[in-house]
Amino acid sequence: MSEKYAVVITTINSPTRAIVEIARDAPQLNAQFVIVGDSKSPAGFHQDGALYLDLEAQRHSGFRYGAVAPAKHYARKNVGYLRAIADGATVLIETDDDNIPRPEFWAPRSATVKARIHEAAEWTNVYAWFSGQPIWPRGLPLDKVRVSPPAIDTLSEVEVYCPIQQGLADENPDVDAIYRLVLPLPLDFEQREPVALRHSWCPFNSQNTTFFKPAFPLLYLPYYCSFRMTDIWRSFVAQRIAYANDWGVLFHSATVFQERNEHDLMRDFEEEIPGYLHNTRIRNTLCGLDIPIGEAEIPAAMRLCYQALIDIGVVGAEEMGLLEAWLEDLSRL
Repeated sequence: MSEKYAVVITTINSPTRAIVEIARDAPQLNAQFVIVGDSKSPAGFHQDGALYLDLEAQRHSGFRYGAVAPAKHYARKNVGYLRAIADGATVLIETDDDNIPRPEFWAPRSATVKARIHEAAEWTNVYAWFSGQPIWPRGLPLDKVRVSPPAIDTLSEVEVYCPIQQGLADENPDVDAIYRLVLPLPLDFEQREPVALRHSWCPFNSQNTTFFKPAFPLLYLPYYCSFRMTDIWRSFVAQRIAYANDWGVLFHSATVFQERNEHDLMRDFEEEIPGYLHNTRIRNTLCGLDIPIGEAEIPAAMRLCYQALIDIGVVGAEEMGLLEAWLEDLSRL
């Protein structure tokens, strides 16, 4: 069966270089391009070759999530996922408006991949397999950033089912504010063979990430948490549920480079403090849950995971209402 692709981003900017180039090149995959706006997005935003959803369009999209979700947050990207799924997407690629695709970004994707596999139940700095420089992904606990993973040639090479796949980003990789404040950038990763994690933990982000249809529920970005942790904590929920179903989570070489939008690094640092303090606790909490197994059980597993994060005080109780709206919309689709 041929796949139907969609690319989803959110933006509060006028069309950036990344937006223009994605719109130009998406026909290479016959991919729909969905752009999600917010309250700060320019009035009259338009990009040829893209479907743009402003706040009014989101609220009247027919999705309950679009009607009830608050504005002024990256999690509005969830509405874009729903629209792409409603339009028939079977492979959903997400990125950001400052990540510029290279030609290989537009190669067809497969959920089953030949990759090195790492299965030790531990935190793993995947970036260390793709660079000889000291570097770690945003969300990796700080006491683990200097722990080296095993040499890649000691890992078995197998065919592994990975319906979630994280691509890296060159020049301005997804690193935390501490890294940006004290270590040099830009940095390009080395081109290496992909690595699949199964039972090993490494945060993945929303900057160059592919989800296949069985994993679509796990796209959900939480709103009632730190802005800089929404995609990271999503990745922890996704990993816990993926591993319960014996799925791998793939990491592969960079297929985009980032010309980063302006950031206040001290504000980013402040937003990342909940992660620095609680990411290990979150992993331990999720690992302690009895997760129901099976694709049909993913919604129940998500409810269990997010309720656990609410119970330990890292996600607001209001999140469950948004999650239920998301799951209801998905069930109708």
